[in-house]
Amino acid sequence: MTFTKILVRKNIENLSAYVSGKPIEEVQRELGLESIVKLASNENPYGCSPLAKESMLIEMEQTSFYPEGMAPSLAEKLARKLNIKQDNIILGNGSDEVIRLLTRTYIQQNDEVIMADVTFPRYETNVLIDGGTPVKIPLINGVHDLQGMYEAITEKTRMIFVCNPNNPTGTIVQKEKLRSFIEKVPKHILLIVDEAYYEYVEDEEYLETLPFLNTHSNLVILRTFSKIYGLAALRIGYGLMDVSIIQELIKVKEPFNTNRLAQAAAFASLDDPTFVAQCARKNEEGRRYLENELRDMELTFFPSHANFIMVKLNHPGRYVFEELLKQGVIIRSGHLLGYENTIRVTIGTPLENERFIKSLQNVINKTLST
Repeated sequence: MTFTKILVRKNIENLSAYVSGKPIEEVQRELGLESIVKLASNENPYGCSPLAKESMLIEMEQTSFYPEGMAPSLAEKLARKLNIKQDNIILGNGSDEVIRLLTRTYIQQNDEVIMADVTFPRYETNVLIDGGTPVKIPLINGVHDLQGMYEAITEKTRMIFVCNPNNPTGTIVQKEKLRSFIEKVPKHILLIVDEAYYEYVEDEEYLETLPFLNTHSNLVILRTFSKIYGLAALRIGYGLMDVSIIQELIKVKEPFNTNRLAQAAAFASLDDPTFVAQCARKNEEGRRYLENELRDMELTFFPSHANFIMVKLNHPGRYVFEELLKQGVIIRSGHLLGYENTIRVTIGTPLENERFIKSLQNVINKTLST
């Protein structure tokens, strides 16, 4: 029997599916390894707050009931923590969903959206799905070229993405440059600043964007509970923006987009600043260790302000990825991230970091001897 192919929308004909970091279970099945270290997806190696675990166990008693669609208790608590109005917060199924809501709501066929090249790939994907045209401005030494992005604005520009710290390079935009950029971007263009790794940054050159919400109705700030809060599996993030934007996003949002367990865990996590501070401190210690070891190996890397490091190599990242995988260490190959001769490694626990360095040394020594 011959089947007729059902045509898909032109916008997605040439899209590729997102390739996530290899799960531990998959590597165990494929290679028969028992001991696996996953340093591929920028997850928190220290898990989540004990308070989050306790709250999820309690909330399990309510799983037969739908969650509240706007997560009002969590939104109210976030508003108090951030000293903003509750009406300026929208919760999402990860901050990824908020990105999707923004493009679905505001992007029409052939609208232009400016972003860095290279940056978080879901910006481009969602723009393409909704019929828009990504305008990609090359990074300068791994950092957003804000002047180049500003000069790329045309009458077709509807939206601009700035990932700060940037994924995958981990770099931040200089404070005064970002401040000036926020002030200069025309008010009819949405300026989306993605701060998924905000809590890891300790540099004084990092701009606190929250105060601009009161004066810039086109500003959107994205944050998440997936990273330092360790709730990646629960998929919960949030956007901070003018109420007028949120009122539009609600029209295309799924009614119950964040589940009960996620809302409860995020709510409880906000009561444990000690856990967050400890994770930030351990991440900083791990970053310094990795940087020192990489320097000793005469390898260079982008200066990271997140919980990962992008390492520059003399070999294709795909090869190093595959060789590390054989040793039970999962990292991210640069060929998937826009930098062919690089790898991106999540900063893990001290033991995980040591294992990565030892395995990387083995790969490099093997390459030199062949």
